[in-house]
Amino acid sequence: MDQLRAEQGPKRVRAVLSGKVVADTIRPLLVWEVPYYPTYFLPAEDVGELPAEAVTTRPEVPGHVRIDWQAMDAWFEEDEEVFVHPRDPGVRVDILPSSRHVRVEVDGVTVADTRAARLLFETNLPTRYYLPKLDVRLDLLERSDTVTRCPYKGTSEYFSVRVNGRSHRDLAWSYPTPLWESQKVAGLVCFLDEQVDVFLDGVRQERPVTKFG
Repeated sequence: MDQLRAEQGPKRVRAVLSGKVVADTIRPLLVWEVPYYPTYFLPAEDVGELPAEAVTTRPEVPGHVRIDWQAMDAWFEEDEEVFVHPRDPGVRVDILPSSRHVRVEVDGVTVADTRAARLLFETNLPTRYYLPKLDVRLDLLERSDTVTRCPYKGTSEYFSVRVNGRSHRDLAWSYPTPLWESQKVAGLVCFLDEQVDVFLDGVRQERPVTKFG
């Protein structure tokens, strides 16, 4: 497969549309068409009839098709529903409690100060500091209409931060009911390190540069 990273997936994968299973395979291929996450290419014989616009083929992956993820109502790996895109087997998420002193500033104003953070370590991403609401200036947070989904953590809600008369949109988020592997951050608040100042044990951390910032 020229210039495409691909590997055989071990999981049973199913796609559901209008209440019917339209694809069911135990031989999925994980293909990285972009460097950030994989997509599923399924053996053509394991895929039922679908609209032409929902199916893509590539000469580098003969005998397989990619189904538009968003065109389906649901996707399952084994018997668990998955969201956004297939889980990358090379991605690990660890969540650890920490008594280190974490303080967050926005535009020079302290918006969070705690010694009870949960540190989330996700492969190829900066450390994220999830903070108890009791240690966050909730009076400065304004719920926005932004919602995102993550295949490893679930569905998040977002907050803008208003300080010094200015609203900083979507600087914080929370997972009210995360997926089971991320339950340790349920209801905690995380700030976008790329756009805030984080002090760890009194030392200002360098702002990471990522696609999210």
